[in-house]
Amino acid sequence: MISLANLTISVAGKKIIDNLDFKFEKNRVYALMGPNGSGKSSLANSIAGHPSYIVNGKSQIQFEGESIIELTPDQRAKKGIFLAFQTPFSLSGVTVFQLLRLALSGIKDPLSVRKEIDELSKKLKIKKELISRSLNEGASGGERKKLELLQAIVLDAKFLIFDEIDTGVDVDALKIIATYLNKIKKGRTILLITHYNRILKHIKPDKVIVMMKGKIVKTGNHKLASEIERGGYEHYESPRS
Repeated sequence: MISLANLTISVAGKKIIDNLDFKFEKNRVYALMGPNGSGKSSLANSIAGHPSYIVNGKSQIQFEGESIIELTPDQRAKKGIFLAFQTPFSLSGVTVFQLLRLALSGIKDPLSVRKEIDELSKKLKIKKELISRSLNEGASGGERKKLELLQAIVLDAKFLIFDEIDTGVDVDALKIIATYLNKIKKGRTILLITHYNRILKHIKPDKVIVMMKGKIVKTGNHKLASEIERGGYEHYESPRS
């Protein structure tokens, strides 16, 4: 799905990610963990094409065999890359339907978009008034995260990145989100960026990745997340496989 090779990223002249290699495969759920400042969100933003993250040297980012280094964020999104932010922003005067109708103009019929939104909002237990008002206006943390998931599904995203999807989310909302992610993972790649093992108790990752100081220092199965929860990150200071 997405292959990273020699990926080196800088922001404002400071190196954030250093010579990183990794391949994200289809039909897999990945958990990306690490302490604050380890480069997790920087990696997500780099894949999504955020212009502040400068790709250096011989870095490669390939999506389904095609280089996307030169593509803008909207071009990457149209190919199927979706990034859900740590703190989803509000968009005054624009409903989720209006946003998705514009994004899918010429791709999906507006009535189909409306039908998908209505059906998904019921499955995700999103209050009807949140669908009809400005995006994320008056929504709790959990409701915002569910609205992000709804958008990813309606957009038919292939590579879904959720940056701290469990932050500010109560237990009930977390279970709903995890249950639906489990349902849609076939044919997609899901990357969950998290500090905690909380959501991983509801959706088992195929692989856990530990980042520190801009490098991948450890990979393993779902049990690695539990080890980190018990012992922290201090054992992973030096790169190892």
